[in-house]
Amino acid sequence: MTSDGPIRCLLVDDHAGVRSAVARGLAASGLACRQAGSGVEAVTLLEADVPDVVISDIRMPEMDGVALLRRVRERYPDVAVIMVTGVDDVNTAVGCLQLGAYDYMVKPFQVEQLRLRVMQAVERRRLVLENRHYHEHLADLVQQQAVRIEELFLEGVQSIVHALEAKDLYTRGHSARVSAYATATARRLGLDEDTIQIIALGAELHDVGKIGVSEAVLNKPGRLTDEEYRHIMQHTVIGARILGPLLKHARPALEIIRSHHERLDGSGLPDGLAGDAIPLHARIVTVVDAFDAMTTGRAYRRGLAPDTALAELRAHTGTQFDGRVIEAFIAAYPDPRTLPIATPDAAPRTLPQRLSGGVALIEDLA
Repeated sequence: MTSDGPIRCLLVDDHAGVRSAVARGLAASGLACRQAGSGVEAVTLLEADVPDVVISDIRMPEMDGVALLRRVRERYPDVAVIMVTGVDDVNTAVGCLQLGAYDYMVKPFQVEQLRLRVMQAVERRRLVLENRHYHEHLADLVQQQAVRIEELFLEGVQSIVHALEAKDLYTRGHSARVSAYATATARRLGLDEDTIQIIALGAELHDVGKIGVSEAVLNKPGRLTDEEYRHIMQHTVIGARILGPLLKHARPALEIIRSHHERLDGSGLPDGLAGDAIPLHARIVTVVDAFDAMTTGRAYRRGLAPDTALAELRAHTGTQFDGRVIEAFIAAYPDPRTLPIATPDAAPRTLPQRLSGGVALIEDLA
């Protein structure tokens, strides 16, 4: 028996009496048998219904057993073939094994012997099919496990991001808002959904490298020294290093993490990229990250009104920000009331000038 019912056999022999007697004996043992009087007839029956086992005589007119074996191996490689031969054809039968036959029987034989050989052939066929199925799906299983491991790791990293934000009332929800802004802006720019999903991931994880930044520097209420500024900007490199092994199949997300503080004029960090050398997905996050930073109240200053923050972005078009991205962001949120801007309850303290120059409001919120 097979999982689909009785073992199905095709018995091929040009001697009708022998063929019928063997078929009756196999049927009595529970095997389902069809009969063919020649190799040509067997080919026709095979086209209509493929059996589990073909039992074929070697010497037959029109198409002998060897030719039939070749046809079966070519067209139906999963069918087990048992060759039946006379004593003087043993060498031919052995040659059939080299062509892919599962077994051979020498005449005369008992039907019970043939039945046992059929059962052995079916078992071998089952093992071959299972082994093939295993190897065909092994790569898929490994890939699925690898993806799940990456998912679990990223879930852990996302938890770290949320935990880091939860420690600071003024930056709570920053990564989620940046991800939402980046998604809407990327969609407005006409990017495909797969790319948008990767951008959403990179935007949510863009600040994960801050886990390696001194908390004293990160929360310093006063002006940052040049050394402190360089230290805090290391979060881009740290984040890329942490997630590099996990995001190798989502390179745009990794580029966002490393390059979201690059500037169009080449004066950004960490690599000094300029213009189109900065990936578009990183330029998107650069804009929306700065917007959220400016509109979020901090311990040392109030958040800006959306219109003021947008004016600040436009003022630095072409030097720090991509103008096309800014306009796509604005178009994605034509009504400022739809912007998920943070509104912390704590009152801000006095605003210090953390950095020199006109971009202080933007750059102090890395």
